[in-house]
Amino acid sequence: MLYGIKVVFKYLVGRDQAGRNFAVFPDDTMVVSYPRSGNTWTRFLVANLLHPGEEVTFANIERLIPDTSSISNRALKRIPRPRVIKSHEYFDHRYPKVIYIVRDPRDVALSYYDFQRKYRQVEDAYPLEKYVDDYVNGRLVSASWGTWGENVASWVSTRERSDRFLLLRFEDMLKDTSLELARIAQFLGGSVTAEKLQRAIANSSSGHMQQLEKEQQDQWIATKKHRKDIPFVRVAKRNWRTDLPERSVQQVEAAWGDLMISLGYPLVTDRVPDGQLASSSPVPY
Repeated sequence: MLYGIKVVFKYLVGRDQAGRNFAVFPDDTMVVSYPRSGNTWTRFLVANLLHPGEEVTFANIERLIPDTSSISNRALKRIPRPRVIKSHEYFDHRYPKVIYIVRDPRDVALSYYDFQRKYRQVEDAYPLEKYVDDYVNGRLVSASWGTWGENVASWVSTRERSDRFLLLRFEDMLKDTSLELARIAQFLGGSVTAEKLQRAIANSSSGHMQQLEKEQQDQWIATKKHRKDIPFVRVAKRNWRTDLPERSVQQVEAAWGDLMISLGYPLVTDRVPDGQLASSSPVPY
């Protein structure tokens, strides 16, 4: 009974995180990805597309396209429908329409490593090779979302052939943002002009978002309590080909090689069975 009272109290005061347990409506569209795969950029692109008359910032993005890991159930219910909602969750059969963003897991490893240092979830001195070992073997603090392979496969294998599922590659979005954003617009069912597309892209550029972060990092829930010396919005200067140790590349490819190939990410190392790669003991954060 006491547990039930606590749950109700948290809901009433808005302290319960929506997470995986929130009311899903038939007209919801979910923007889903494994962390550090381009979800925040996609949120800005979609928000600028859907709200051309409003300046999209970090101060209002949680209202325009709320994040289930940052908003309470009560607040989420108050978002006007139809809602577009961000999530990192693995497959949930309740999600009616899904935009899923995937990114090369070798680059995700580098980006997530820096992100978790920003959040002080790992120390700066934590070896990158050990981090990748944790990443591949599901020992990160975000383990409830699954590993990259589990999260991606849970969506792609179940929904890839559905007309209510849109798969986007982060790399394709970078290469031809106009084309990929036009696909998003079509998926959302709205008409869009070339001018509207370009305006949304300009208002979601890395330079613009970096400036907004500098100005609003003490206002946005994702940055206000975390390190300021490591930015949330980053230009992809680090590349797995030059910055990821060879053993780490081999470990990622051994774990998820078949899935990577199916998504258009070529392998560069010999396929060594994942079980033959020595795994470090879990290290508490």
